[in-house]
Amino acid sequence: MNKNGIIKWAARILILLAAAACLTLGFMNHGFQDVKNKAIRICYECIGIG
Repeated sequence: MNKNGIIKWAARILILLAAAACLTLGFMNHGFQDVKNKAIRICYECIGIG
């Protein structure tokens, strides 16, 4: 593998680790509940219940 290929793999692994860290922090801060609540409100507004 050449130097350019190694840099690409290292960048991919770094992005993957950063994404996993962001998901973990969001889960620990209960961010999924905010997203779920907003999605429910938007759906209720679309069908005219809320």
